[in-house]
Amino acid sequence: MNGEDRFEDLEKIRERLEFFRDLGVEFLIISGEPARKQEEMKKDNPLLISPGLNQSQEADVQAEWDRLIRKILTCQACPLYRGRTQAVPGEGNRQARLMFVGEAPGRDEDLQGRPFVGRAGQLLTKIIQAMGFSREEVYIANVIKCRPPENRTPKPDEVKACSPFLLRQIELVKPKVIVALGKVAVDFLLPGARSMSEVRGKFGQFQGIPVMPTFHPSYLVRNEGNKEIKRMVWEDMKKVLQLLKP
Repeated sequence: MNGEDRFEDLEKIRERLEFFRDLGVEFLIISGEPARKQEEMKKDNPLLISPGLNQSQEADVQAEWDRLIRKILTCQACPLYRGRTQAVPGEGNRQARLMFVGEAPGRDEDLQGRPFVGRAGQLLTKIIQAMGFSREEVYIANVIKCRPPENRTPKPDEVKACSPFLLRQIELVKPKVIVALGKVAVDFLLPGARSMSEVRGKFGQFQGIPVMPTFHPSYLVRNEGNKEIKRMVWEDMKKVLQLLKP
């Protein structure tokens, strides 16, 4: 590694630490922990505790997922399919106890076919890491599976057409907690919810599953210099962590 590469790595570390500081994170989990300590940490990881399935059940669930993903990728239920590069089903641990639900794919997501990979997605990844998890341990999806033109807010008929997909994902994942990112996700999961400022940070219920409404990462990006907003989101995530404790 030359000096320039080392400098770039240090800059990335500095930026991440500054982000964690702005969130108000009071701890860090280091990925380079000794193997024995990592195994001890895994035992206490609330996301790794899930009911076991026998081989037949696993095959049935896999088949259900395969059918669902095919339907999403080929869906033409609303006009949004005409402008998409590809649909964005979602990704992550399909037995996750923690699920994040956002609004809709943006440009980067539409190109890659993955949720939350743009600038807002990178910020969400940092938040997940600050919670002590990886993206692979949680499940991430959107209410809408195709990108609306110019990233506009999805229309009610588009939400209605796409809603069976997210509902089925929630049924299959069976999360213990859902984090609703932004007003579109909040309105879908908590119908009749008031403004974000009124519901943010207060658990609601969706079919018996606790739902934590919080700001969408894109809102944090647009208000990058506002440390108070970051801390508010972190306070919400601390409540989620408390609920996830075994």
